[in-house]
Amino acid sequence: MREFRGSFQGQGLRCGIVVSRFNELITSRLLDGARDALLRHGVRDEDITVAWTPGAFDIPLVAKQMAESRRYNAIICLGAVVRGETPHFDYVAGEAAKGIASVELSSGIPVLFGVLTTDSIEQAMDRAGAKVGNKGFDAAVSAIEMVNLLRDLAATPARRRRGRPPGSRRRQAETPATAPETPR
Repeated sequence: MREFRGSFQGQGLRCGIVVSRFNELITSRLLDGARDALLRHGVRDEDITVAWTPGAFDIPLVAKQMAESRRYNAIICLGAVVRGETPHFDYVAGEAAKGIASVELSSGIPVLFGVLTTDSIEQAMDRAGAKVGNKGFDAAVSAIEMVNLLRDLAATPARRRRGRPPGSRRRQAETPATAPETPR
């Protein structure tokens, strides 16, 4: 059995951070946490680019543009969507999540979901550095880990089985003399 785990070494990595301006009291703390994690793990400050969007719904578009530029090894998406009295929360949170996942899958670059989806401002504050850690910090650490995991997987040659690789068994060419008869 082979096992792969990404390392937490950020030296030489370039990271884009997309952060929502809506609920900036919270998202600025998430950004501080993400930046702190990147710097602690060896990413240089000049290799971090931050793009502010009006809201969480806008994050996927900016993340997509950053990913397509191929200037970044990872994109970290930060926002805070707090449930209100209307279904608006469900639409914004759901579409932000789907969009971020879509960018990651289509680009092949780690695009981390650091968008808080909470029932109250207090819960959001708790997850932005108050009581429950800082989810921006966590997303940045995960970004470093994912970049290194994908690099390790790409750099490891596939193991060959003894003999022929699966599916390469030679088939005898069918000739008229060996071909099965078809019923008429």
